[in-house]
Amino acid sequence: MKKKTMDARIINPFLEAAINVLKTMAMVDPKPGKAFLKKDQVAHGDVTGIIGITGDAQGSMSISFTEPCIKAIVQNLFGMPVDEINDEVKDAVGEITNMICGDARRRLEADNINLQAGTPTIVAGTNHSITHVNNGPRIAIPFDTDAGRFVIEVAFNN
Repeated sequence: MKKKTMDARIINPFLEAAINVLKTMAMVDPKPGKAFLKKDQVAHGDVTGIIGITGDAQGSMSISFTEPCIKAIVQNLFGMPVDEINDEVKDAVGEITNMICGDARRRLEADNINLQAGTPTIVAGTNHSITHVNNGPRIAIPFDTDAGRFVIEVAFNN
């Protein structure tokens, strides 16, 4: 799959998967914003899950949550208040990253695009960096929820 620009057939399943996973698992209704080309490595959130992807396309996907957003999501998942971004929250971000990537990969199989994913890495902290190891564009899509914002980035090699 050698293309000069990132194919919407690859990006859209990740967006659909994020909406599906968060609605189903955390009773959150994310509303996608306008996609943009990301030029830097600064995360648009306080905690990020990033996962490498191989197969018919090579790249990575990340999801960065603002602190209020992930605290509300994890509270919905576990049914108890969350006061800080702790190890349990980071574990939940890893699981959410895995579920979104898995859902997107299933959707892509319908287009005969077969991908495998690695194990997510979690990074937390104000203004942390996200490093996508590839040579293609990094497309970022912000999502708004009642509790705050998260941003998905999808980056694949040209």
